[in-house]
Amino acid sequence: MKKWYEELFENSARRYEEEPYVKGTVGEVDFIEEEIGKDKSLEILDIGCGTGRHAIELAKRGYSVTGVDLSEAQLSRARLNAEATKVNVRFIRADARHLTFHNQFQPKSSDLQ
Repeated sequence: MKKWYEELFENSARRYEEEPYVKGTVGEVDFIEEEIGKDKSLEILDIGCGTGRHAIELAKRGYSVTGVDLSEAQLSRARLNAEATKVNVRFIRADARHLTFHNQFQPKSSDLQ
């Protein structure tokens, strides 16, 4: 049986992309790029990636991106969006509370100072 939060996003992928708060993606990714020093060697993990708007924009700019979301409906839309944009993003269905990555997305020690 699905939890309420899993059902919430089951049929909202297309509608989600029409919401006004998703229109700032380019500016938000500009901010992310500035924060990471435009370091294209970094592997970026987009947790709760939804339909892939940030992951896809980052991939368009040359970053290696993995998007994680619990909703298969959202991920299906994300995969279609990435394909239409002709970028490669690895999308994984997973619960963000139980990720199994091991040091893959760790910042460099120099970034922690």
